[in-house]
Amino acid sequence: MVTKRTIEKYIKSISNQYEVITITGPRQSGKTTLARSLFKKKDYVNLENPKERAFAIEDPERFLNQYPNGLILDEVQRAPDLLSYIQVIVDEKKQKNMYILTGSQQFNLLKSINQSLAGRTAMISLLPYSLSELIKNYYKKTPSYDELILKGFYPKLHEENIEPETFMRDYIQTYVERDLRELSELKNLHLFQKFLKLCAGRVGQILNYQNIGDDLGLSHNTIREWISILEASYIIHLLPPFHANIKKQLIKSPKIYFYDTGLACYLLDIENTKQLSSHPLRGNLFENMVVSDLLKYRYNLGKKHNLYFYRDSSKKEIDLIYKIAQHTIPIEIKSGETISQDYFKNLIYFEKLFPDLPYGKAIVYAGNTEQDRSQAFITNPINLEKFINKVSSNT
Repeated sequence: MVTKRTIEKYIKSISNQYEVITITGPRQSGKTTLARSLFKKKDYVNLENPKERAFAIEDPERFLNQYPNGLILDEVQRAPDLLSYIQVIVDEKKQKNMYILTGSQQFNLLKSINQSLAGRTAMISLLPYSLSELIKNYYKKTPSYDELILKGFYPKLHEENIEPETFMRDYIQTYVERDLRELSELKNLHLFQKFLKLCAGRVGQILNYQNIGDDLGLSHNTIREWISILEASYIIHLLPPFHANIKKQLIKSPKIYFYDTGLACYLLDIENTKQLSSHPLRGNLFENMVVSDLLKYRYNLGKKHNLYFYRDSSKKEIDLIYKIAQHTIPIEIKSGETISQDYFKNLIYFEKLFPDLPYGKAIVYAGNTEQDRSQAFITNPINLEKFINKVSSNT
């Protein structure tokens, strides 16, 4: 089953504007499937194949000359010098969507692209399934949020109905640890595995490098390097703090989230929904799901990251700030199924500091009822996208 992805519409709209299309994202997010389904007539080469990779590295001109009309190059970061030769070819031929590149190591790939293909390639970020993609394609009846959080959103896991624990264990051993060795001179894999678990234990929390370093007996500089490795491998993303010219002292450190909640659950040793329902980090994991889903929403439209959080020195916090130009939509995320008056207090506080909120305020909770109250619009993770679409269409 080849599942249609929301981002296809955007890729089709820009495919005749660039000579090269580059699709980045986590391993197993569906990059190859997407590229091959959208560009069916293109030849395909996977540079994970040692024979193809050796040919591409040792004789790049001859390798590329085999494909006069271009091709799909999978995991192109495995042969980064190819990009310089691709630049020469596309500058000569001026052929649109000639090369389709995919890559899953963010920093190395972007560095190579910036050196060789700047202005010649469209950059696409493909993350695992969004809530809307997953439910539309795989569920006749909407599952519980605990089921979704536990299983996660990697396409292969759903397409082949693999047990989450099996998939996540293999994912870490096959991809994360290998990428790690390529990106860093790691001497103690066991310590890094412990670091991964510590990161999962801080999901949805302010990132404190020194604190994690103290727990592991490592310097904060080493922790910064390891956090960068997890970012480069699309394991975690950092939500930046919202800054404004107000008298309140604002937090300057980011919050840490996993691109996939299923992976975070695996690292927390959560094996079933019963364990998840009573876990002290259940609310954080629910928040992680919502934040990551809005990130997918943005990327699927070909738009940049515009998400922040607010926290000041008095520990008043808004879980998510969605920016639209100079305006903001403050969003509180609550894992309960019943609306409590307590849910509104930080939104009221925020509105006193920032009274100009033309697009309103929102609460995302685990219940089913949608309400448009004077204090905030109340919705759930599945319908949050519709709310953002609605307010964005008025800009």
